[in-house]
Amino acid sequence: MTDRTETGSSRTLKTVTRAFDVIQALEELNGAGVTELAEHLDMSKSAVYNHLATLRENKFVVQEGSTYSLSLQFLLLGEYVRNQNKLYSIGKEEIESLADETGEYAHLATEQHGLSVNLYKVRGAKAVGSNYQTNKLQKPDYLHFSATGKSILASLPTERVNGIIDRYGLVRKTKNTITDREELLAELEEIRERGYAYNDEEEIEGLKAIGAPVLDRQDRVLGAVSVSGPTNRMNEAEYHDTMVEKVTNAANVIEVNINMAEQESDHPNFI
Repeated sequence: MTDRTETGSSRTLKTVTRAFDVIQALEELNGAGVTELAEHLDMSKSAVYNHLATLRENKFVVQEGSTYSLSLQFLLLGEYVRNQNKLYSIGKEEIESLADETGEYAHLATEQHGLSVNLYKVRGAKAVGSNYQTNKLQKPDYLHFSATGKSILASLPTERVNGIIDRYGLVRKTKNTITDREELLAELEEIRERGYAYNDEEEIEGLKAIGAPVLDRQDRVLGAVSVSGPTNRMNEAEYHDTMVEKVTNAANVIEVNINMAEQESDHPNFI
């Protein structure tokens, strides 16, 4: 009997799915033993042990005594994937400059599978919330409450936006989070018109962010740039206007550099 399961129109191997379950559980539990994993995943100890042995043999898991943890092999793979992303490779220096110029946290994010993935974050001299920002680099998040996320959503077709909402809903993070579909769609229209987005304490109370999308030559969204800081600073009129200018300028510079790189690739002998 073939060890397969069917989900919708896709066919998946149960053993591979279970292996990923083990990997995700090791992340959630920050390492664990066979018994703890078996209870957490509702699997037999023998099945868990077999998956762990296979992952360890392939260098994706390390064992210290009776505890298993994810290995640095994931770091190597992650660095490879990130370095292959043109938004990161071309936008990295601009994000560093943005953090240096503003003194706040500067962010570079993209979308995958309908979720926000943080590619790069740089802490400015007066930035706040280091632990939280570090944790955000380690997991995907919803798009509807961040400045980068809303910038991305505003640049996607409405049909795609509705599909993302259908799949993930509109989870509330603070009292300011938009949880109504029509209200979010109306705000996305405003973002498209003005060219930048706000996170007005929608993710964390006391923190505000300004974001702008990065588009390719076909106006497809590649990701977004943002700067976040304490609400009292970000609400000051002159400071706010400066942040908007710096964020939109950074997004534009990254767009231009990406488009120039693509054009050079299309025409390597062009002078």
